[in-house]
Amino acid sequence: MNIYLVQHAEAKSKEEDPKRPLTDSGHRDTQAVAAFAAKLGVQVYQIHHSNKMRAKQTAEILGAALSPPGGVIAVSGLDPLDDVQPIASELAATGQQLMLVGHLPFMERLAGQLLAGDASRAVVKFTKAGIVNLAHTESGWQVVWVITPGIASL
Repeated sequence: MNIYLVQHAEAKSKEEDPKRPLTDSGHRDTQAVAAFAAKLGVQVYQIHHSNKMRAKQTAEILGAALSPPGGVIAVSGLDPLDDVQPIASELAATGQQLMLVGHLPFMERLAGQLLAGDASRAVVKFTKAGIVNLAHTESGWQVVWVITPGIASL
């Protein structure tokens, strides 16, 4: 089983817009990554995102390219400072290919929990709009690949 962890794309500052929607660059980066992931044949059942606008917009762009049968939905537990343990436990039990779109430091802490059993260990460097593909095997979670906007634009 594979899961895909995504840090939302570049967003406007709170001063520019308190809702923090994606910048034009954030839209372009996400579209490039989404198109690249579609070319790779990435298939997910569902895309989960936090309730924050920047994560929702990133997830919707990815959803448009990947067409997950379960859709794109907001879920609780993906905000920047949320506890990673409930999501980590859910991922191990679900058996579904999911994409999670959220924020730092949550995504870094979730990757640390899954890969090293320690949420405080920084084991993956996330990039805005980038995708980290993890696979669950008999021996635990492993990194399969990472797509960044720079790679997707080559």
